[in-house]
Amino acid sequence: MSCIRFNTPAQRAQLDALKADKKLNETAVAKFLGPEFGESKINRLRSMAKDKNPKIRESVALSYHVPEEVMWALAKDKNEGVRICVARNETTPCDILRHLASDKSEQVRSWVAVNFFVPQDTMELLATDKSESVRKLVAWKADLAEKELVSA
Repeated sequence: MSCIRFNTPAQRAQLDALKADKKLNETAVAKFLGPEFGESKINRLRSMAKDKNPKIRESVALSYHVPEEVMWALAKDKNEGVRICVARNETTPCDILRHLASDKSEQVRSWVAVNFFVPQDTMELLATDKSESVRKLVAWKADLAEKELVSA
């Protein structure tokens, strides 16, 4: 089973709207929506975040339901792959993304740069990153945003 998510923020919003629509509760889409996240699932994520296997911790870091204190611990994980997954997660809080923007790993900083929800001040910091690759990603993302504004 893959941990990669292909839904865009707009697609997730559309699925949430379908889920909330009483008339659509019986449609095929509504029947396949996942159940709400409860305390037992949150506790499972807390436990998995401490697993010795970094792949398990990566899967937690990609979850949209990780409590902030757990996400902070994962953002400070010694394993680069775990920190990359935190940087990729669209629900990672802005302060954690700011923290990861100064990570020693170029890969982590690169994923922060392309995160859709990274704060502007962090993008400004990454625009002056020591890595040319990170700076190019920041410029690419800024170009995309500019093209979006022009076409809107």
